[in-house]
Amino acid sequence: MRHYWGDIMQESFDLQSYLTAGVERVVKEAIRATLRNPKESAFMLQFAAASQAASKKRRTAGAQGEHIPSFLIASITSQCNLHCAGCYSRCNHATTDDAPVRQLSAAEWLRIFDEADELGISFILLAGGEPMLRRDIIEAAGKKQNILFPIFTNGTYLDAAYYDLLDQCRNLVPILSIEGGREQTDQRRGAGIYDKQTANMEVFQSRGLVFGASVTVTTRNATEVTSPAFLKTLSDKGCKAVIFVEYVPVTEESKTLAPGDAQREHLTQEIRRLRTEHPEMVYIAFPGDEKGSGGCVAAGRGFFHINSHGGAEPCPFSPYSDVNVKNVSLREALHSPLFRALQTGGFLLDDHEGGCVLYEKQKQVEALLRQSAAI
Repeated sequence: MRHYWGDIMQESFDLQSYLTAGVERVVKEAIRATLRNPKESAFMLQFAAASQAASKKRRTAGAQGEHIPSFLIASITSQCNLHCAGCYSRCNHATTDDAPVRQLSAAEWLRIFDEADELGISFILLAGGEPMLRRDIIEAAGKKQNILFPIFTNGTYLDAAYYDLLDQCRNLVPILSIEGGREQTDQRRGAGIYDKQTANMEVFQSRGLVFGASVTVTTRNATEVTSPAFLKTLSDKGCKAVIFVEYVPVTEESKTLAPGDAQREHLTQEIRRLRTEHPEMVYIAFPGDEKGSGGCVAAGRGFFHINSHGGAEPCPFSPYSDVNVKNVSLREALHSPLFRALQTGGFLLDDHEGGCVLYEKQKQVEALLRQSAAI
């Protein structure tokens, strides 16, 4: 298999340590920024202490032979109001226009959040569909002050009530989906989305709210989204984190959107530069950072995914599940037969052409799923 990363990714890079340090830095900055507001400062100090306690829980579990990841991705709804070009979730029929009947309730999600807290999971990424459609779950997440909840949102449902909720519950951190400037963003996500997202950013900045941006990197925007002009725009608006996600093609027609070797290498070089020259923001790249972290971090190595129906999956790009959290605890789901097989069978460590290694190996994953069902 071709190694497209060349020599630039041979140095060891601990993704989870970088993320933890980045969050700690953002928290410290927020504490300094909110010293005149005792309530906000109290939360930031509380979360810093909770994050350290969670790390201790994971270390204790590790010493006993059990690996607990620090991250969980929770797709709290499969409903979305947009039809973004090349959306992997719609292509996999995981996202629909209407909300299905069997989605987990807010009470069920709160139970999952409680179990995550007990295990020492510090970060739960709320996704969808469009997660802001489930205000009841967002409100439930706001009650779990020991956990930081990045919310990946298209921004269209953010309103005055949500702004107030985010102001009150500082553990809810919006991550706004944006694809570069107005032309690129509206071309992929729909007319008016860029203006809506930048307007959201201005409100967040005026209220002193921490927020980030999520960028899907394609052949069309790879150069623009790593440009100094684009990143300065985000920084000037108060953005604290930029998450670059390589586009994963799920149909033959969408393969033209997937970045090539040269664009991936450019992205990796730029992120390394940005981390050194502009540490005021946290920069994350998937799957690029995985390459330096010793392989794919899905299936519980670094995180795992729970879909809107409760199925525990390796990751959103590999929508296969042999257990459901309606029937088992979060700890039991983390040690599912499918996850164990992926972790011990070398699937997560294999080199690949880019995008998602488990998506490329979907036939092998399906075979493992059949074996798990037969046990």
